[in-house]
Amino acid sequence: MINIKLTIEYEGTKYHGWQRQKNSLSIQEILEEKISQITKERIKLIGSGRTDAGVHALGQVANFKTNSSLPWTRLPLILNVLLPLDIRIRKAEMVDDNFHARYSAISKIYHYYILNYPKNNYYLPIFLRNYVYCVYKKINLEEIRKASNFLRGEHNFSSFACSGSRIKNRVRNIQEITVTKKKGSIICFHLEANAFLYKMVRTIIGTLLEVGSGKKSYLEIKKILEAEDRKVAGKPVPAKGLFLMKVNY
Repeated sequence: MINIKLTIEYEGTKYHGWQRQKNSLSIQEILEEKISQITKERIKLIGSGRTDAGVHALGQVANFKTNSSLPWTRLPLILNVLLPLDIRIRKAEMVDDNFHARYSAISKIYHYYILNYPKNNYYLPIFLRNYVYCVYKKINLEEIRKASNFLRGEHNFSSFACSGSRIKNRVRNIQEITVTKKKGSIICFHLEANAFLYKMVRTIIGTLLEVGSGKKSYLEIKKILEAEDRKVAGKPVPAKGLFLMKVNY
């Protein structure tokens, strides 16, 4: 039996996230079905982590074990013929038997994209509508950067986790968080951490946007973090602007 690691990209718009669901279409379900079709085995695919409904990925990682003797260097070519056009296999490689897409991960990198118009002109380019969150007010990036400094390092991120999360240990280490202005009116939030809680990235961005729009002082971020209370943070931004860029091992 061999262990195969896949690097996957997908547009999450029409899927109910990565993880297989009982009554909704997921990325995992489609991939397991197509891989099983090729190997003639029942495949269990292990992902590096969940992505929510509507979230995209350029560097999702998953692994599975198989007894098939198919040439795995050709697996991306074979699978991409069978897969829908919004799911692509970028790379397939044989890895050590102990490799686990989730538990072997050292860190993950997410990007969140915002299209920022200072005034509401009700215009969102149709080719960006599924990939950016449009904010119709001026955003102060310097205030956001000052607020972001409080989030770096190891903290209890309970204030930024989904209120329904059952995970008891909410300590995470944000190694890097930056905010940059791209071409045009695009703003990119870059976050790297050892792991993320459910909706943690989207809630952090939503709270930082309240700082950038003047609703909160950058100093309040420290108090929100220390409160360890979801009620004091901002609302999560929509999933469509979020991309899982890379998983580091």
